[in-house]
Amino acid sequence: MVHILENGEHFHADTREPEPEPEGFGSGFSINDHHDLLIEVLKRLDGRSLGAAACVCRQWCAIARNDSLWEHLCFRHVSPPPVGVRPVVSALGGYRRLYMVCVRPVLSRLKRRRLGGESEVVRRVWNQHEVELSLSLFCVEYYERLLVGGGRVAGDSPASSSLKFLCMPVNV
Repeated sequence: MVHILENGEHFHADTREPEPEPEGFGSGFSINDHHDLLIEVLKRLDGRSLGAAACVCRQWCAIARNDSLWEHLCFRHVSPPPVGVRPVVSALGGYRRLYMVCVRPVLSRLKRRRLGGESEVVRRVWNQHEVELSLSLFCVEYYERLLVGGGRVAGDSPASSSLKFLCMPVNV
């Protein structure tokens, strides 16, 4: 294959010398071999990226199912996590479900605001009342599914849509 450079010279791709690898990146390094490092990297992703990372391979999928990653994601905006929340959230389906049902809709509504024509990510720490409200809505949604859905906990029932209004914009 022949390539033309900006200065007009031609070179054949086959005759080009291979580029040396950067120092410290030997051919034997794989992120999958370093479980703890991979967890630390995945811990810093947002919810959408963590969901996409679960599709990379089986190992990443198994790590992304770990409730501690989702706990970290849920309480990234709260410092420190409230005492006594872990047993309640675990009993109601885990932190991944809490994130998907309560935290993600709230974050998506607060995510962007317009400032002079440009959108900017809003970063703020949640106060105790916002955390308690989110957890309360999570509990309400759980018990609605449990009572109205005939005892089914898994999957969305038609009755669980009563909290869907929280995801829609409000015209004030």
